[in-house]
Amino acid sequence: PIMGIGLGVGINDFELIKRAFKNLAVAAGISILTSALYFFISPLGEARSELLSRTTPAIWDVLIALFGGLAGIVAASRKHFSNVIPGVAIATALMPPLCTAGYGLASGNISFFIGAFFLFFINSVFISFATLIIVRFLKYPKKEFVNPTTEKKVKQYILIIILITVIPSLFMAYNIVNRSLFERNANAFINNELTFRNTHILSKNIIQSEGKKLIELFMVGERLDEKTIELTKQKLEKYGIKDAELNINQGISGDEKFDLSYIRAGLIEDLYKKNEELLKSKEKKIELLERELARAGLARYPVEEIYNEAKAQHSNLSQFFIDKVVIAGSKKIGLDTISVAYAKFTTKPGASEVQRFENWLIARTKTDKIKLIIQ
Repeated sequence: PIMGIGLGVGINDFELIKRAFKNLAVAAGISILTSALYFFISPLGEARSELLSRTTPAIWDVLIALFGGLAGIVAASRKHFSNVIPGVAIATALMPPLCTAGYGLASGNISFFIGAFFLFFINSVFISFATLIIVRFLKYPKKEFVNPTTEKKVKQYILIIILITVIPSLFMAYNIVNRSLFERNANAFINNELTFRNTHILSKNIIQSEGKKLIELFMVGERLDEKTIELTKQKLEKYGIKDAELNINQGISGDEKFDLSYIRAGLIEDLYKKNEELLKSKEKKIELLERELARAGLARYPVEEIYNEAKAQHSNLSQFFIDKVVIAGSKKIGLDTISVAYAKFTTKPGASEVQRFENWLIARTKTDKIKLIIQ
C-alpha cells in the first residue's frame, strides 16, 4: 500500500491513493495490535536495545526506507517480477517500528509509541517518495479525466496530500540528520580531546532536544583543573559543536548528585568492551594454537610402521626413531625444519647398506631433508 500511494501520486490516480491509504491503515493497525497483545501477555517486559533503537530515528533508518522503496518499485517495474529483496528491505524499515509501537501501547509508555510511530511514518513517506521518483522517471502513463473540473480537483487533493506528508517529513529528516551529525561530532570530540593519562571516562550522555545540545561526562581518576576544562571547551568549535554545553562531572562528593543509571551503564559498557576484546584476543590465540597442533599432528611420522617395514629389509635393525625438528642457525632467514632419523643396528652396517637405507627412507617419508644418525 505504501508503494501504491507513491504510484497513485505519480500517475494522478486519486482512487488508488485512497485504497492504498485504507489498506495501509488496516495493515498498520493489525500489526500494532498484534504486537501489543504479544507484549501484554509475554513475561519479557524489559525494553532492550532493539526496541530502544526504534524510538529515536536515525539517518540510517531514512536511507534504508529510501533505498528499500527504490528497490521495490524497480523490481515491480521489471518484466520478471520478484519481490523478495525489496520485500525484505521494506519490511526491515516498517515492521520493527510498528512492533515497538505495540510495545509502547502494551507497557503504557506513550513516548515509545509516539517515537516508534513517528519512525514508521517517516519511513513510509520516503518509501512512497522513492516510488514517486521512479514512476516519474520511467514516465508511467498518467490517468486521464474526461471532466477537466474533476481532474483539477483530483490534482488539488494530491497536492494537499503531498504537502501534508512531505513538508513535515523533510523537517523531521532535517532534525534526524542534524542530530546524527551532532552525535558523530560529539563522539569524535570526546575520543580525541578528552583522553588523559590518569583520568578516564566512566560514562557519557549526548543529548539534543528542544534546541539544547548537551555533552555530559562522568570521569574518574585524577581531577582535571578548571584551566584544562576551559581549554577543552574551547575546542568544541573545532568540531562544529561550539553551541553545545560540556558538563564534566568528576568524582562524587556530598554536594554532587549523579544519575547512577548512567554510571552503571558506563561500567557495564566498559566491561563488555574489555571482555569482548579479551575474548577476541584469546580466540585468535586458540585458533593459532589449534593450527599449530594440527600441523604438528600431520607432520608426525608413523614411526612403528616405518620401523616394521625397515626391519623387514634390514634384519639387523634394532631401534629406530624419526621426527621433524626445528633448527636455528641455517643459511635461511629465521628457523628451518628438518627430519631427523636415528637407527641402531646390532651389527655395524656397511656404507652401501647405509646408503640404501637412507634412499629408502627418503622415498618412504617423501622428503629430501633427512639427517640420518647411525649407531
